[in-house]
Amino acid sequence: MKTLSATIISLGVAAALAACTPKPAETAAPAATPPPAAGTVMAPSSDMAPMPDANATSVVSVSGTGTVTELDATAGTITIDHQPIAAANWPAMVMGFKAAPAVVQGVKVGDQVDFDLRLQGGAGEVTAIRKK
Repeated sequence: MKTLSATIISLGVAAALAACTPKPAETAAPAATPPPAAGTVMAPSSDMAPMPDANATSVVSVSGTGTVTELDATAGTITIDHQPIAAANWPAMVMGFKAAPAVVQGVKVGDQVDFDLRLQGGAGEVTAIRKK
């Protein structure tokens, strides 16, 4: 009887230990992706190519079409809701640009325009603008 009791107790302890033993995870949770380091140029996604590198020194000239949504000649800025600009690999979006007061003279909010941009160092400046 003592042997039977000892066997039952041993089996009970073994079962209890087995229940407490951690099991390997069936699937590991995906690790969080850290944000990119400052100055990193990201690979293009399927819907938008990267903006020009902020550290780039080359100058690129492109043209676009859009609608003026904001204009501040005093601050030297213009905001345009533009169509895709293939030469810059940009989808349609609303963007603010630098613009000299003389360049934007004669346009107003709501005007449909064609415009020329100079892109350098990740920033754009409207160099010419024409009402449609």
